[in-house]
Amino acid sequence: MRLAVNIDHIATLRQARKAKEPEPVSAEQAGAHGIVCHLRSDRRHIQERDLVLLRQVIKTKLNLEMAATPEMLAIARKVKPDVVSLVPESPNELTTQGGLDVIRHRNHLAQFIPQLQKAGIRVSIFVDPNEEQIKECRALGLDLIEINTGKYAEAEKTKEREKALAEIKTGARLAEEIGLEVHAGHGLDYYNILPIVEISQIKEFSIGFAIIARAVMVGLAQAIKEMLALVEK
Repeated sequence: MRLAVNIDHIATLRQARKAKEPEPVSAEQAGAHGIVCHLRSDRRHIQERDLVLLRQVIKTKLNLEMAATPEMLAIARKVKPDVVSLVPESPNELTTQGGLDVIRHRNHLAQFIPQLQKAGIRVSIFVDPNEEQIKECRALGLDLIEINTGKYAEAEKTKEREKALAEIKTGARLAEEIGLEVHAGHGLDYYNILPIVEISQIKEFSIGFAIIARAVMVGLAQAIKEMLALVEK
């Protein structure tokens, strides 16, 4: 299993003061298998400048999370990240609230995704662990998805958490069976990730806030090292 670190909140700290530091581009040196960033339409954290610099220096893998809009399509085709992860986006949300509704937006995605693929960019969709949504991802010609673990991570009651975990397991098995590589993320931290790493179909985790929050106390390299130890066990 691999760990890709979402560095959005390094940029959040910088943007809070409109300062020149900390620089998000330094994160890869701490040992992650890849770097994830979300270029939002409101530019609340990652800026286009960051994306350009990341493309220049990343030696592992650069995953750009973005909405399926003409503006973001133009940016992605210009910068050419290794992977584009399509996510839903709302102006007032604190963070992404759920998976992209692939069925509802099928017609738009069917025209949008090939434009990225023709540019040599691998495409993923951030999707809830729902059977029909996962099947629709495959029907759109994808070979990669990221399963949303938010419902599991946010569950306060044991039964709710167990139900959400079972849904992730079922979704991951189905995805692998129909030819999709499975990644997972959203809300995962140093505690709730333990049952998730037991799901063998998941090949990579995308984790951001928990690692950056831990880094405030122990430093980024140590925070990533601790998460890697959990992921790779």
